[in-house]
Amino acid sequence: MNNNEIHDDQFFSVIVTKLQEAGCVFAEDEARLLIASAGTTTELSDMVELRTSGMPLEHIIGWAELCGLRIIVDKGVFIPRQRTAFLVRQAAALVRQKSVVLDLCCGSGAVGAVLAHLEQIELYATDIDPASVHCTRRNITTVGGRVYEGDLFEPLPKILKGCINIIVANAPYVPTKAIEFLPPEARIHEARIALDGGTDGLDVQRRVVAAAPLWLAPGGHLLVETSERQTPQTVAIFNRCGLITRVTRSDELDATVVIGTKPAP
Repeated sequence: MNNNEIHDDQFFSVIVTKLQEAGCVFAEDEARLLIASAGTTTELSDMVELRTSGMPLEHIIGWAELCGLRIIVDKGVFIPRQRTAFLVRQAAALVRQKSVVLDLCCGSGAVGAVLAHLEQIELYATDIDPASVHCTRRNITTVGGRVYEGDLFEPLPKILKGCINIIVANAPYVPTKAIEFLPPEARIHEARIALDGGTDGLDVQRRVVAAAPLWLAPGGHLLVETSERQTPQTVAIFNRCGLITRVTRSDELDATVVIGTKPAP
């Protein structure tokens, strides 16, 4: 088999069949992406083997797309979900030129990276996972962003207190006991810390919302992705912390975002 056979129709059909047999719903699209990413038939064969064994496509090809932007995704790092495009859109509607933006629990840095491509902003990001920090650095340094390793706001420069205009947080919100029911792609290949939201899924949200008013500028906004079922609890958390709260929802993407605004003095 030579390299030219990578683009052979029959070879393509063989790959599609293997992916379909492994349960890949979008087998043809995945086959095209694997073929485009492989340099040789040997490399392609290895990539198909990884995919049929259950490794996420994005970890195999090394990137995911969010809002039309290609985001580097290293192995083990949380993969941006398409529903998070709704979080990006809600944040983009609030961002202004020169806004100070924080991508909290940044994962790959996808949300911040997309916002920085839409508007000229001062971008910061944090994550507790070293692999995520490394991945985010690759995605946001080209747009002048800075990423810090540590727990939520803890590693940020203290000079940012009271100065951040937009905080976006796609914090983990899966209840601990529900993780075992997640698809194997997430459960096995993504860091548990990026998924586990504690007993009711809202432990990290509570900590984010409680600290956010200290870091937000007056009139600044906190945007948190949550589930539709958890929305009433998330709203209550926002209200208890003194934020002016509203809920936005996309049924198409099955996405819910709670937005809290810090009152101006």
